[in-house]
Amino acid sequence: MNSLIAAGNEKILDLEDVPQLHSVDSVVGAFPVFKNKVESDCGIASRVIRFKLAKALFLSAWKEILWTALLALIYTLSPCAGPYFIDAFVQCLDGRGEFKNQGYILASCFLVAKLAECLSQRHLFFRLQQIGTRLRAVTATMIYNKGLTLSCMSKQGRSIGEIINIITIDADRLSTFSSYIHDPWLVILQVGLAMLILYKNLGLGSVAGFITTVILMLLNYPFGRLDEKFQGKLMESKDKRMKATAEILRNMRILKLQGWEMKFLSKILELREVETQWLKKSLYTSAMITFIFFSTSTLVAVASFSSCILIGVPLESGKVLSALATFETKVSLDRIVSFLCLDDLQPDALEKLPVGSSDTAIEIVDGNFSWDLSSP
Repeated sequence: MNSLIAAGNEKILDLEDVPQLHSVDSVVGAFPVFKNKVESDCGIASRVIRFKLAKALFLSAWKEILWTALLALIYTLSPCAGPYFIDAFVQCLDGRGEFKNQGYILASCFLVAKLAECLSQRHLFFRLQQIGTRLRAVTATMIYNKGLTLSCMSKQGRSIGEIINIITIDADRLSTFSSYIHDPWLVILQVGLAMLILYKNLGLGSVAGFITTVILMLLNYPFGRLDEKFQGKLMESKDKRMKATAEILRNMRILKLQGWEMKFLSKILELREVETQWLKKSLYTSAMITFIFFSTSTLVAVASFSSCILIGVPLESGKVLSALATFETKVSLDRIVSFLCLDDLQPDALEKLPVGSSDTAIEIVDGNFSWDLSSP
């Protein structure tokens, strides 16, 4: 990037000045592979074609998907070090350590786990965006090529507006879905690990947290079905509006000649109003799903601690901290790492002498005191 920015500062950049993408990340290299995988199953029924299309999309990026699965596993397991070891860390701070230097070892484990989490998260998000961009590119190219070869009969059932929507919206959703491609198995793993850690620290009190988690997960199902329905209706209304707009633009000369502009403008506004209604319903449903997601940790924590009080499970400071770290792991680990990253004193600022080597307890020579480390 430095050489490219320097060249752009000196002259107008040409296409030859911009570094080319790797073949697997460019449409020129990725689309032929994807096209061959799709065409290998031509002539199968519609239901099977959808399966084969999904299979072709997976096979076109299966190596990257497996690599991101490993990164997602590391990213999921790394935060568990905080809830798992924080009880022992609290016991060590209270002077009840099991062995010498236990605090240093636990602090090192926290630091290594946080580093692994940060690195795996950055690489995971980058790889998922790379996969999404590739899938969107090959799908949009396939749709565009298909639009060039459509027969006149087929074009009568598909307007230009619908084809544009398929390229710009439906293909783009493949890119969005790539960010959640590992969520089905990650959710099971995360819930399982959280329940194990809660049971280790809270005993039977974790059962209430598990029941609350299951209830909240089940609440997402009807809202998810509603959101899917509203998204379908939204796309239908969007296609109708685009189709009407394309027809009006093609016949604009006739509309101007007859003075029908306002009449057809009202038609477009009516279609936009219908589309807006479906969009509102979809956004409200998405807001409910988001609210349930972000309130899950609080509700599970309240249910777990309340059940511990009712059944008489003692809530020691270490157990409470461990459970809270399970609910909000990132907050706890960020605080620990931020403390470990604080600046230390300069190594030559103090000179320690053996006990009894001098009659002077404290001696200050040319002392200069300041909060700023860079002060002379």
